[in-house]
Amino acid sequence: MELLCIQSQEHPELPLAELKAVMECENIDAEIEKVCEGLVILKDISPDNLDSYYETLTRRLGYTHEVHEMIVRSDVDNLDSDVSGIDWSEYIDESFAVRVKRFHSQIDTVGTERNVGTLILDNCDDIKVNLTKPKSLVRVVAFENNFYVAIERIKLNKKHFEDSKPHKRPFFYPGSMNPKLARCMVNLSRIREGQLLLDPFCGTGGILIEAGLIGCKVVGSDVYWKMKNGTAINLDYYGITDYRTFNVDVRELKMYEKVASVVTDPPYGISTSTGDVDGEEIFNEFFRSIYDNMKDDAYLCMASPHYVDLNPMVEDVGFEIVEQYRIKMHKSLTRIISVIRKKLK
Repeated sequence: MELLCIQSQEHPELPLAELKAVMECENIDAEIEKVCEGLVILKDISPDNLDSYYETLTRRLGYTHEVHEMIVRSDVDNLDSDVSGIDWSEYIDESFAVRVKRFHSQIDTVGTERNVGTLILDNCDDIKVNLTKPKSLVRVVAFENNFYVAIERIKLNKKHFEDSKPHKRPFFYPGSMNPKLARCMVNLSRIREGQLLLDPFCGTGGILIEAGLIGCKVVGSDVYWKMKNGTAINLDYYGITDYRTFNVDVRELKMYEKVASVVTDPPYGISTSTGDVDGEEIFNEFFRSIYDNMKDDAYLCMASPHYVDLNPMVEDVGFEIVEQYRIKMHKSLTRIISVIRKKLK
């Protein structure tokens, strides 16, 4: 069986990297077929695992917009016969709508939606079209001359990423990371539900919110009590209860238990991050402080400015960089997202 994933095209690498990381930490056994940027198919899934994989992906992913159960692959010459040959009573409950999305295709979107809808109606009793609130959504994806026909079983909560933007939270401070990137970084850290995640520069709590919403235990610390308290306010607002927050300098951080992952976005106005350390030294201090607070198999996912070379720092402490992704912020700043693994000494 197969799952069809429609991904964001906001970044050329992060959506697929996030998907691979979630598949790795959640032990999702499937082959990845990248059709094109923004369109990925997970193949060779056991029928026994399809529902659990589907639920996990829709619950966790940030840069994937839709996940659907594949019904049939087709092409321009065989679409009508393939759609007509499907027993739609297995997929559609009472009402449905057909939605077409194109990738490198010149097909008539509206015409294809009407045609597929008519074919379904002709081959299935006791259903009707409902374009506003359908109980079932048939997703047809066109790529060049190929068609992928799928059904939506679980809807992703895309509205969350709009509703949880930093300025919409009870406690706001400028410069906060957007929630979709925060969710992606949490996923890149390979954290699992029930494990403990730390953000030692928690700011307004954006990373902790995303980790808490996928079922992690979270702890945040910040050198400024205002941020520590603001994080708690925001976590409460989003219904996250399994958390702790501390007002502490990262150099003095001694965790009550070792964490499964660290995800953080240190301030780039470096002197603000600990109050008295300037330049790149804060990153050196950070790596040295965080190492002993992490489990032996833990990952660190962090953002940093392009002009800071993390490689010699992480190697000196006992980490290794396993992935890096570049996000251009503006003319003079590129943000580097690094996935770093703790090595045993």
